[in-house]
Parts: sequence; structure tokens; C-alpha cells
Amino acid sequence: MTTAVDTALVRDLGEAAARHIPASEDVRVLGSEDGVQLAGFAGAAVADLGDGRVVALCAGDELVHALATSPLGTLSLAAALQPSFDAVAAHLGGTAGAARDVLVEELPGLIADLAVTILLGGHAVTAALVVPSAGLGGAAPTPQPSPEAPASAPARGIEMLHGVVMDVTVEIGRTRMPVRDLLSLAPGAVVELDRAAGSPADLLVNGRLIARGEVVVVDEDYALRITEILDPSAAH
Repeated sequence: MTTAVDTALVRDLGEAAARHIPASEDVRVLGSEDGVQLAGFAGAAVADLGDGRVVALCAGDELVHALATSPLGTLSLAAALQPSFDAVAAHLGGTAGAARDVLVEELPGLIADLAVTILLGGHAVTAALVVPSAGLGGAAPTPQPSPEAPASAPARGIEMLHGVVMDVTVEIGRTRMPVRDLLSLAPGAVVELDRAAGSPADLLVNGRLIARGEVVVVDEDYALRITEILDPSAAH
């Protein structure tokens, strides 16, 4: 069973997502199909639009491989696709929740039975946006060309991830405490860390140590002056 959808809106949603998908070539809308189309995709992520609807983005081998082999360690597909989810939600007048990685085969159980798959890519399909048909009502869809099956474009490695936003943390030290001490914490308590005063602080990207530096103040804000870049193979 299918439902009539507004094909102009479908294309607009696809273009909104395509503008933010990391890729080695320009990504555009190649077509759309009824239902949840999964063949050939290597990874997927979903996000809640906050109104009970869930949207999904599927990615091909190129992006999934680039994230898995990043010199910064394995990166999250959901984090890489979050800007695309945000753009789709904004186009629908809402806000996307935090995206999460899922298995491709899980999507049929997460997306409404009535859905539209918007195929994205350049020379071939490299990604797809799956949106529920609810809220996309309009005239009966106009048949659109079916592009070739998903395939990987020539990889450019880390270059295609240059626009992906990462969580960066500066850590000055750690410690371990029993629960009874944690429960007794109060304003004025002092927690000793495992690092001497004046020792360099750690710079972590998605929890992975990549550099060390000196904590400084810039315009009344804390900052880190990098003093050492670590070999990715030696970082933990």
C-alpha cells in the first residue's frame, strides 16, 4: 500500500540532507522510491523529530569506511550525519533529537510502514534519506528515474570528513572515589586529581587522546596552547 506524497517536499527534504552529507563528490537527489529501501547500504542512523516520527539516513561503503579508519579512531556515523538530520527537521519546522547508530536491517522496525526513500549521491547512490509518508501529503507522486544500485565513488579518506563536527574535551586529571565519598561531596570540598600542578592537560577528540598542552586564558575564557601532538597509533 502506498500513500500520495508531495514530491516537491520530498525533493526539498532530500536536498536539505544532501548538503550536509560528507562525501567525495557533490551529493544531490537522484530519485525516490516507496518503502524502506536498504539494498547496498553499509550503515545507518536514525533521529526522532519529536512528534513521534523517526527519520533515517543510510550510508554507503565510502563514508562508513572513512569513519571506521579515521586517524582519530572510529567515528560515529550518527554524529557525522547529525547536521543532515537537523536540516531535514528544520525544513519540517521541528528539531531533530540526537542521532544514533543502528543496524541497516533494524530500519524496517523503526520506520513507519508507509515511508519514502530519497536516494542521494553523485554518479551513483551513496546515501539515502528515509522519511515516513505521514506529513508529506500531496498529489500522487510523479515517477522518478531509478538510479543504479549503491556503489562507492573513489575514496578520498579523511578529506571527506573535514566538515564533520567532533566533540573536543580538555582533561586536567582524573581520580577514583568510593561511593560514600561521592555522596559526601558538598560545596567547598576538594577533589584531588592524579596529575601534578603544572602538568600538561590532555586534548581528547571523541574520547581519544590526540594532543597535550598548557591551559591558558584567552579573553577571560579557558583555552589550551598545544605543546605536543601525539602519534595516533600511540594515543589511547
